[in-house]
Amino acid sequence: MSEAGLPVSFEATLHALTRWLESEHVPYAAIGGVAVSLLAFPRATQDIDVVIWLDESLWASFISAGEGYGFTPRIGEALEFAARARVLLLRHRVSGISIDISCGGLPFEREMIERAISLPVGEMELKVPTPEDLIITKAVAQRAKDLIDIEAILTVRKNLDLARVRYWTEEFASALEMPELTASLERLLQKHALRI
Repeated sequence: MSEAGLPVSFEATLHALTRWLESEHVPYAAIGGVAVSLLAFPRATQDIDVVIWLDESLWASFISAGEGYGFTPRIGEALEFAARARVLLLRHRVSGISIDISCGGLPFEREMIERAISLPVGEMELKVPTPEDLIITKAVAQRAKDLIDIEAILTVRKNLDLARVRYWTEEFASALEMPELTASLERLLQKHALRI
């Protein structure tokens, strides 16, 4: 494990990934297990998840540039899949680690990337969402591990902007017609009320 609590292979892959993104001037934020490990507690993860902000017309040249940093599509017709799902499914040749690059298109995603903070990972800096924005992504995803991740962030991070967390979670709950997103979040916030 590295000093950041990530497997060494992950750190090397993240280094290559950030060099690629920064060389192409692509705004991004690393999310998922990597972000949780840096903002709260180290936790196991099988892949690297990133959200980028990039016009669809540039996706092909972006993927082509990534090959120079060791990143290749892990499915056939990767661009066609990305056009439907807004996710580029890649793999790092050296480490074999899967990379899921979500192509942001929502106002929240743009805000999340613009508000991203830089944290040290070895000899590099990695952009991750603010704790509040990571909680929002987890509240919307709603898998069991996402709820555990929210609890980890609430345990470690103090003085959170809960108004922002509630606002965006309610926006997604309304748009998706899933009021349970808000209810689930409120249960977690209430559970941690004495610590936040």
